[in-house]
Amino acid sequence: MSDGPEDPNAASVRATYDRIAAHFSKTREYAWPEVEAFLDERSGRVGLDVGCGNGRHAELLAERCDRTLGVDLSREMVATARARSAERGFGYGLAQADASSLPVRSSCVDLAVYVATLPHLPSRDLRVASLDELARVLTADGRALVSAWSTEHDRFDASEGFDTTVEWTLPGGEGVDRFYHIYDPEEFRADVGSSGLELVDFEISSGNCYGVVRSEE
Repeated sequence: MSDGPEDPNAASVRATYDRIAAHFSKTREYAWPEVEAFLDERSGRVGLDVGCGNGRHAELLAERCDRTLGVDLSREMVATARARSAERGFGYGLAQADASSLPVRSSCVDLAVYVATLPHLPSRDLRVASLDELARVLTADGRALVSAWSTEHDRFDASEGFDTTVEWTLPGGEGVDRFYHIYDPEEFRADVGSSGLELVDFEISSGNCYGVVRSEE
């Protein structure tokens, strides 16, 4: 993570997920089909899960890569991934880290997933910086899957991207607001294009934008 002071909005996102981590993890048992499809028949030496949550997608990477690292801004989410990996016997590394400042060497990641995380970064600068970081760590032949909640989802009645909050309800009924930036498809393409990534493939699935990306370098 960066040695500088933490962005106060990013600190709020981190605190939110620290607070809901245990309950959130219990509701996130299975990998997304789109992630499984992306990883099918792919492998590499180094895998990376950015915004790993409880590690459900890091597990898939660990099966396909010699070494895998899962990173998440929330210390408590990392703790849930550590507990899950120990329980299930998966051998991957974990680190608490900001997606816009990854603790990973340049040009060393062959296969990465960055799903359900980009929309939580509370400014466009941070979102594009995180995409630049993904470009930095990918090898020349590396590929990554990036996803974002989209205006195409039935839940939303909008044609342009916007900021919002979505409530998470804890056991007992307490609500905790979570920040989201909801992307419209062209905005998603534009943010990827503004970073060091090249969009190789794009689709809308289950109300999300999905982009298969590579580093431009």
